[in-house]
Order: sequence, then structure tokens, then C-alpha cells
Amino acid sequence: MIRRFALAMAALLALFAPGALAAEAGAMREEIRLWPGTPPGNGKVEGEEKIGAEGSGLGAVSNVSTPRMRVYRPATPNGAAVLVAGGGGYFRIQLKKESTPAAEWLAAEGFTVFELIYRLPNDGWDATTPFMDAQRAMKIIRTRAAEFGIAPDRIGIMGFSAGGHLAGFTAYQPDRTLYEGTDRFENVSARPDFAVLLFPVVTLRKPYDTTRTRREIIGEKGSEKAAEAWSLDTYARKDAPPTIIFAAADDPTTPPAHGIALFQSLIAAGSSAELHLFRNGGHGWGLGTPDQVISQWPELFAHWASSLKIIEKRGE
Repeated sequence: MIRRFALAMAALLALFAPGALAAEAGAMREEIRLWPGTPPGNGKVEGEEKIGAEGSGLGAVSNVSTPRMRVYRPATPNGAAVLVAGGGGYFRIQLKKESTPAAEWLAAEGFTVFELIYRLPNDGWDATTPFMDAQRAMKIIRTRAAEFGIAPDRIGIMGFSAGGHLAGFTAYQPDRTLYEGTDRFENVSARPDFAVLLFPVVTLRKPYDTTRTRREIIGEKGSEKAAEAWSLDTYARKDAPPTIIFAAADDPTTPPAHGIALFQSLIAAGSSAELHLFRNGGHGWGLGTPDQVISQWPELFAHWASSLKIIEKRGE
């Protein structure tokens, strides 16, 4: 509890630091490029990456030309790993508010963490490139599992908002052919062994067709068929990875109907799913603050993971 409080306070303090600190922090960490040479996806990105310096974009990255993972190695590894994707409507990636605090907490709990910096359609890439990057990242982690001291069948994915959509699509459509690859990383599955979705964008259908995620992936006037094809609950199957979903009742961006729809679809399909719906918290809460009930989600996730034997049973 003390460690979680300290991490939450550090995350809050970081919100007041210059955006350049995000780049500096990333530069000090080991990074793994996802692709040799030019990535697939018809990119037209020019210039340096941009780090948001104010408002809701503080510490958020965009203009990504080099997709990669930042590695967080725990002091005491528990043998499991998590690929973490921040949200941002597929036009930026919320590192400081979402993926970085979560990655730090997970590493403190013993997980080996890979923070995903994926490409964005708004930067000039094809709409499928975030999904290419997530698939590729999962394959690299699994192929190199022994190097990181992790079990190849204990690799999960976690995502926030649009990152939750990205994580869910990777979990439920791991075999979707999005690119051509022939190197050693393409010999393993991209399927995560578990999925953690926080205030995720689930459906692109009406009446929930107003998200930036929808506009970036299928366009302002995307067809009903396209909306169906890119909605997560379309792909709820019995063999879906065990999934835990966290949402807030007062979320104006991804109302709880998103998480509820996915939960109900997974349960109906016979898959393992769990839903935690908090009375408040809004959108983009990351770890939450110590005074919020929603800040309990990391502990709830950890107990869920131990119940599935992803990690060892936690002491009371």
C-alpha cells in the first residue's frame, strides 16, 4: 500500500514536470525497436517525436516514426510479463498519465514490463499500424522470453482507453494477418495469455460512435460494417485470453456500456472475464489518486492474476 501511494504521488508530481522529462526518462531505459529498417504501413512521418507540454496532452508522445518498447526490469522478477499501451485516441500516447505509472507499479510488483510506443494514424501511418506494432511486440517478447527470465505462457497485455482497444484487439485477434514477416519473431503466437483493459474503447458502433478512436481507425463516415469489424465484442470467443476490465460509471469518453458489452460478450462465449465498475473516476485516471476508490484497481488486478496463477498467491 505504501509503495502504491508513493508511485501514485510520483505520477502526480510528474504531471507538473516539463514534457521533455518524458523523453529524458525514456532515454535512460533499455529500448527494443520493433522492426528492422523501415516499418510496414506506408509511413510519412517527418521530424522528431513530439512530447505534449500542457493540458491533457502533458507528457503524451506523438509523431512516432520508430515504434519500440521501453523495458522495465523488476528487482525481484516473478516470471510474468506485461506489454502496456497508453491511450490517447490513436493520435497521441498518454505515457505520463497512464502507461508509465502502470509500468512502474507492475515492475515494483515483480513483472517484467514492456511499455509500447506505437505508431499513430494521425501521424500519417496506415490505420492498421498500431495493431501491427502490438502484434510484433508480443512476438518479440515471447521469442526472447528466456533472455528476460519470463515464462512464455505468462505474458499479458494491458491497455488504457484507445490503448485498451489496441490491447483487446491484439488479445482477441492475434492471428489477424496485418503484415508480412519472415524473421525468427514470426514463428510464435502474438496471443497474450491475459488481458487487462482499463476504461477501454470497445465498440465503434452507434450510439458510441463519437470517439477519436473511431475517427482515426475507420474515419468520420466509417460504415457499419467497418465499425463491426473493429469493435472488440465482435471477437468474443471461448478461447479468448482471461480478461479483467476496469471502468468508471461517470466516464464521459468511454461510458461503462463499453466495458459491460465486452464483459457480457465474453461471458456468453464461455470465456473467463471479470468486470469492476467504480462509481466515479471519469476518464484517463491511470493509477488513480490515493483518495479515489478507483485507485484500488492495481491491487484487484494483482489478486486476479494470483487467482489465475499468473503470479504466486499474494499474502493477506
